[in-house]
Amino acid sequence: MSQSKLTELTWREVRRAGEQGIALVPIGSQEQHAGHLPMGTDTLLVETAVDRALEILDRETSAPQVVRLPALPFGHSPHHLFAAAVSLSAATLGAVLDDILDSLVTSGYRRVMVVNGHGGNDEIMRLAVKRFALRARVTVAACSYWTLTDGDGAGGEEAGRPEVTPGHAGWFETSLMLAAHPALVRTPVPARTPVEPPPLFDNPPHPGLTVERHGEWQRVGGSTDDASGADAYRGGRLLEDRARGLARAIRAFDTASRSPR
Repeated sequence: MSQSKLTELTWREVRRAGEQGIALVPIGSQEQHAGHLPMGTDTLLVETAVDRALEILDRETSAPQVVRLPALPFGHSPHHLFAAAVSLSAATLGAVLDDILDSLVTSGYRRVMVVNGHGGNDEIMRLAVKRFALRARVTVAACSYWTLTDGDGAGGEEAGRPEVTPGHAGWFETSLMLAAHPALVRTPVPARTPVEPPPLFDNPPHPGLTVERHGEWQRVGGSTDDASGADAYRGGRLLEDRARGLARAIRAFDTASRSPR
């Protein structure tokens, strides 16, 4: 098998794997996901996407050598503290990622990929890997698992619903959770009362603008869209599509960053 878990390796095996392998770091969050999803939704889903992607790769010939780290379960979630969250500041999350990357390089790795499951982590994660590569001899990649495919593999626009993907505690995440962790979804999922005007963080008044208005998350009740139509079948297809997109991204990173043997 070409994939390993860091927690199950000895230090000598970690050192050997670092010579040619990719260290893969999933990151998630602990935060409110409305009344029907658990706090750890983002962590659970990124772990599922990563593990399925690695299963896909392991069925291929000459699969990339990947060492999977335990998921970092905390992220940058101050916008969810109105309900409940365990949140790291942007500076702290950046420092934690820097320490993780520094530890991996010191342990012998020269290729690292960070895979994110929470929107609030995305900009911090990307800045962290850019800054780290400026000072260390390492090739680092970063992505959020839902961004690596346009969703066509999930059955087209009707199945993928790009207008509510990824959202937060909405149709997309709830469908994925119904497929991956159905016992953790509180059902029946209630319909979301329409909110007017729509929140500016999800509906900026002009393309290219990022807009945040105080109190918006409380006003919309903690979710971005109606999750009551979520279902496990579509969630399974969406999850498979994202896992295949992530598998392709890992393969491409491996090919582009592999040093000559």
